[in-house]
Amino acid sequence: MLQEKVLETIQKNSLIEKNDKIVIGVSGGPDSMCLLDILNCLKKDLECEIVVAHVNHQIRKEAQEETNYVQAFCEKLKIPVYIKYANIIELAKQEKKGTEEMGRTVRYEFFEEIALKTNANKIATAHTANDNCETILMNLLRGSAISGLKGIEIKRKSTIQNEISYIRPIRSCTRQEIENYCEEKKIAPKLDKSNLENIYTRNKIRNELIPYLQKEFNPNIIETLNRLSDLAKQDEEYFTKIITKQYETIKIGETEKEIILDLKQFNNQEMVIKTRLILYTINKLIGTTQGISKIHLEDIIKLCKNNIGNKYLEPNKNIRIFVKQGKIYLISKIIK
Repeated sequence: MLQEKVLETIQKNSLIEKNDKIVIGVSGGPDSMCLLDILNCLKKDLECEIVVAHVNHQIRKEAQEETNYVQAFCEKLKIPVYIKYANIIELAKQEKKGTEEMGRTVRYEFFEEIALKTNANKIATAHTANDNCETILMNLLRGSAISGLKGIEIKRKSTIQNEISYIRPIRSCTRQEIENYCEEKKIAPKLDKSNLENIYTRNKIRNELIPYLQKEFNPNIIETLNRLSDLAKQDEEYFTKIITKQYETIKIGETEKEIILDLKQFNNQEMVIKTRLILYTINKLIGTTQGISKIHLEDIIKLCKNNIGNKYLEPNKNIRIFVKQGKIYLISKIIK
């Protein structure tokens, strides 16, 4: 039973505790409808409350039908539902972002808004084993650091509200298991036809690369990469303990906007410690290492080794790094 599998995931990773209030992000597709139905069935046993947040992106003509479906489903089960309408295409033009990125930004901002409004402390998203596999492959193709092999974290703190955590209760479930569950429970989710269009990198990986790998190399590639993800997570947790101690040793100063490290002590570390120190410090400062690739890490380490004082690096738009008077400065460019 898929419910038992999800319950095991929840208990093993301490995703939900007694008296938690959870905002569930629901699009109306198979994954999110499966998540909603399972958490609704488990909420009494878990002693938690659930509410639903849904965003209508106003991109496809079927969007209103999906909104109506989610609303009716929640009303039938007496689950509070909050709906946001956002013209993603227009917002993307204004912000000079891709529609996929803009849609994600709007969704997560809305989830956090509803969490604050309802005094919820958890936000559940419907990421699956397939999504995790796709993310790992995307990270590999982009040249990410080893931490990219972790894929989608099953639990993480919000980068905006520290008291809120994101949880992924169905991350161990495959898309086939989810579709079977929906069929067995007579749930008729709405299908986003744009997922079949190979416009975005993730869609190409989902629709072309993974089926090719399954056919030509490994029919169990999804399970294989998810096991790799779990191993990478274990290694990351071990190294994090070591890096946390090293960070406190070489840290000179730390504020909300900047972190200063001792240049000499940093340069004396082994390469593997240097790269992880950089990632740890960036994550501590801006809440994410997304977009930080191997080449960025190499450039930062080279900058520190050569002690170049008239140059700075910006591995992504949210951070600036430079060396000055025996110190490494990491400056957040995020405007709060």
